[in-house]
Amino acid sequence: MIDLERQDIKFLPGVGPQRAKLLGDELQIRTLHDLLYTFPYKHIDRTRLYYIHELTADMPYVQIRGQILSFDTEGEGRKRRLVAHFTDGQGVVDLIWFNGIKYVLSAYKTRTDYIVFGRPSVFNGRINIAHPDVDKADELRLNTMGLQPYYTTTDKMKRAGLNSRSIEHFTATLFERLDAGIPETLPPYLVSSLNLVSLDEALRHVHYPTSAEDLRKAQFRLKFEELFYIQLNIIKYARERRQKYRGYVFVRVGELFHTFYEKNLPFELTGAQKRVIREIRQDMGSGRQMNRLLQGDVGSGKTLVALMSILIALDNGFQACIMAPTEILAEQHYVTFQNLLFGMPVRVELLTGTVKGKRRQAVLDGLKDGEVRILVGTHAVLEDTVLFKSLGMVVIDEQHRFGVAQRARLWTKNSNPPHVLVMTATPIPRTLAMTLYGDLDVSVIDELPPGRKPIQTIHQFDNRRESLYRGLRSQLNEGRQAYVVYPLIKESEKMDIKNLEEGYEQLCRDLPEYKISRVHGKMKAAEKEAEMQDFISGKTQILVATTVIEVGVNVPNASVMVIENAERFGLAQLHQLRGRVGRGADQSYCILVTKYQLSADTRKRIQIMTETNDGFEIAEADLKLRGPGDLEGTQQSGVSFTLRLANLARDGQVLQLARETAEKVLDDDPHCAASKNDILWRQLNKLRDRTVNWGVIS
Repeated sequence: MIDLERQDIKFLPGVGPQRAKLLGDELQIRTLHDLLYTFPYKHIDRTRLYYIHELTADMPYVQIRGQILSFDTEGEGRKRRLVAHFTDGQGVVDLIWFNGIKYVLSAYKTRTDYIVFGRPSVFNGRINIAHPDVDKADELRLNTMGLQPYYTTTDKMKRAGLNSRSIEHFTATLFERLDAGIPETLPPYLVSSLNLVSLDEALRHVHYPTSAEDLRKAQFRLKFEELFYIQLNIIKYARERRQKYRGYVFVRVGELFHTFYEKNLPFELTGAQKRVIREIRQDMGSGRQMNRLLQGDVGSGKTLVALMSILIALDNGFQACIMAPTEILAEQHYVTFQNLLFGMPVRVELLTGTVKGKRRQAVLDGLKDGEVRILVGTHAVLEDTVLFKSLGMVVIDEQHRFGVAQRARLWTKNSNPPHVLVMTATPIPRTLAMTLYGDLDVSVIDELPPGRKPIQTIHQFDNRRESLYRGLRSQLNEGRQAYVVYPLIKESEKMDIKNLEEGYEQLCRDLPEYKISRVHGKMKAAEKEAEMQDFISGKTQILVATTVIEVGVNVPNASVMVIENAERFGLAQLHQLRGRVGRGADQSYCILVTKYQLSADTRKRIQIMTETNDGFEIAEADLKLRGPGDLEGTQQSGVSFTLRLANLARDGQVLQLARETAEKVLDDDPHCAASKNDILWRQLNKLRDRTVNWGVIS
């Protein structure tokens, strides 16, 4: 039996050391297992032969059978090309090569039967096929080829003669050597009960299907297995953690909570906020460590819920900490907490990289002796010198900005892990949440506070600048403020984008009657803070910024968000930026400024933004438009993986089945001791070894 996971790809006939290095560097194919699991990105039906007179330029791929009549070389130097005149007896088509000419002339002969495969196009009124696949007709068995696989390759590979056909050949060679079959990775009872094809059949048919139905069954089996093991890992880990870590039992809802609720609460809580606080209270009193994800659209009142949850920890004699990804956001939380807790005996302190000297030491001393009840900070709170007397609760805001190891260090600040509340203003589609946060209990705030008006989103082309300025002046003259956001700081030679510096100068020229601040990520912290404070205090009316203000900046008087070059932003980012306005009682506006010529996808994005303010609807649309890619940011959950075949935008039903199956397996075998599941735990351990930080979640 060949050990697929250990056998180096260089030992496969036809590969060798040089090609193996290229496959490893370019496609991460280093073992026979890697080759098996490098799936085709498409298949082409090779059972149909066309006549040349049937060919048109709008056909995707075709194959024809015939002979080369003659070769001509045209042009000089880089414009040199080889043309082969090819006939099937009823018509003539030109086969064209722009490189590899020497090889073509030595490999292909006139008056020999070939099958040619490629994409037809028109040049000078004649049908031609550029860089076709050419095979001897007697060597190609079209009736058994079925659907031919096509594999992703890189320019570097193609220059070295490694193309999709090469990978196809290597894969076929490997399958010929695997005559004993490929060992199963799921227990027989699951394969049978779910009507799955075997792993051996799935892998053979995902590369070389004889029909579309074969391909569908193969893909379903492989997608299910991929998602099943992710879910099994997440659920198993979560259950083990709940058994291992007993949480602090916060049974008291005491004086601080009641005082705040009765005297300091700025407005009546929404029904959604009340529901979430009840869920959090239940977690804290359950005797198990809370690990809850709090989702809420921009402006929904997550911070208030977090503060009231923190007060429960304080009422039970513990300290709390809230960690934010940026100094701007941490400072804003600090000011918000100070204002909301005005008159209450709660010491709140701020710890960021700019808090130094005696002030820093006073904070550290206050944490150790318990005088500091709430610490608001950035990554600075993770430092070894930051020691708490009794840390009982941790709130992590915009937690996807933090790495797994960073967040885990907060657990070590106490003998028993504190309760954890993870907050995000980035709505997460359900399929993604099940995968990235499958171990967390989820709460959603799906109502806006009373008195908030929906933001009006308007699309405007950049050649209507006067109209834009009229609307801006109208709001500024009423005492409001505005953001103007740019995608770049400095001019890029490659991208025709109005950059921040040029935009700032233009605004100063065109709107000289208003004071303007500017903020971007490359400014020094003190300079950035001064500019922000000028805007927050109302000294300046316009804030020109990059996406540094995407998260957390809260200026209720700001009623206009202008996003320049909106076509350069994704839906999620546009929605986050829009959420910086609409935080007061006044009508707010978001102006999406784009160039006139837009792609179909961009027009769709802009249309979605102008039609809805619902962050979850936008997140679902974003996932469908972009797809999950390599699940960027999956480090946020500790599940560092790339889906090879499953697509979370399309395979929600497969994911649901995978999760339900994983839960049933663990319900039936909670101690992972049943012999029928031995294969599951062996496979899961293999995947954990192969992948970094699987399961170190939250």
